[in-house]
Amino acid sequence: MTLTDPAPAAPTAPAAGRVTDRRSARAFVDTHVVPRADAYDREGRVPEDLLRQVAEAGLWAPFLPLGSGGIGMDMVTLGEVHEEVGRGCSSLRSLLTVHTMVAWTVQRWGTAAQRDRWTPALGSGAVLGAFCLSEPGVGSDTAGITTTAVESGGGWVLNGVKKWTTGGQRADLFLVFARTAASIGAFLVARDAPGVRVRPIDDMLGTRASMLAEISFDDVELGPDALLGPSGFTAGMVLTGTLDLGRYSVAAGSLGILQACLEASSAYAAHRRVGGSPLRDLPLIQAKLSDMVTDARAARLLLAEAGRLKDTGDSATLMATWIAKYFASTAAVRHAAEAVQIHGANGCSPDFPVARLYRDAKVMEIIEGSNEIQRITIAGQAEREKTPCP
Repeated sequence: MTLTDPAPAAPTAPAAGRVTDRRSARAFVDTHVVPRADAYDREGRVPEDLLRQVAEAGLWAPFLPLGSGGIGMDMVTLGEVHEEVGRGCSSLRSLLTVHTMVAWTVQRWGTAAQRDRWTPALGSGAVLGAFCLSEPGVGSDTAGITTTAVESGGGWVLNGVKKWTTGGQRADLFLVFARTAASIGAFLVARDAPGVRVRPIDDMLGTRASMLAEISFDDVELGPDALLGPSGFTAGMVLTGTLDLGRYSVAAGSLGILQACLEASSAYAAHRRVGGSPLRDLPLIQAKLSDMVTDARAARLLLAEAGRLKDTGDSATLMATWIAKYFASTAAVRHAAEAVQIHGANGCSPDFPVARLYRDAKVMEIIEGSNEIQRITIAGQAEREKTPCP
């Protein structure tokens, strides 16, 4: 194993060009994503040709059953695939994250009619999904949601504004969380519904190609079939499960950033010479690289544990995912900074990917639950689990 190798994956031949495991995901990313990732960042969007290639590779929702456009991929493998995509482009991985959240939620909580209508299109990528929770003055605090859904004529009328919606500029279907008379409801809202308006948000610090948008809902009339999950059930189950899956993908993407930093730094240190010797021969550079290797291995193990718990249906996966996301995102920020340092002035240049990785890494500490909230949650769980001394 070389310095930059990821954890070994069992050899599996991809079927007809579709991504089925880490190995085929890595090949797809190296061919279609890595060479153009910096261009996506500069242009502020992922182009349609790549979105089609993602669909052809079966990457949008491979965890769905075979009959719904997926291959029944397990969560451990899904984490590995999202790591590889994150290694190539965090913006693309962010699009996969929110689409995954929508597709999984419909498959898990939707009625038979909702699944029949939406999951085949979500699985194939014919319909792209986006997750609408954050609001201009609220962030992801569900207690402060001001978007409302009022029952009317057997259906619903939706009003409000959602902000920081990843993929919102391109998505066809929005999963919108709104306040009802009883609690918080989850609603499936088509982009072309009258009263839906999309305003692009550009020039963000990181994940600049993730096509963020502000979505406004002005007296949007929805049918009764727009509500996802039983009324009064959403905040406790649907939202928790959806956010957990989003954090899992972000943890994987953070690990992908760390792996990309390791690979870029290792290659740069091998050919860059200082005083006639390769940069990699300097003890301080060796220390930086060894720390990257160690944290990447640790983050990969934490992610795999969270994935295994998801696959067995163990509720402990919620805390395991919090921990994996917290560790991987903080490690990504720390080592992206070191990668820039190793590259020197080149690390501040758009000609080298570590500048993009540095900006993208910081976003990982904020999205799907800030690291401050994660630390409070993890500490609270530790307090509940402590065993009194005999």
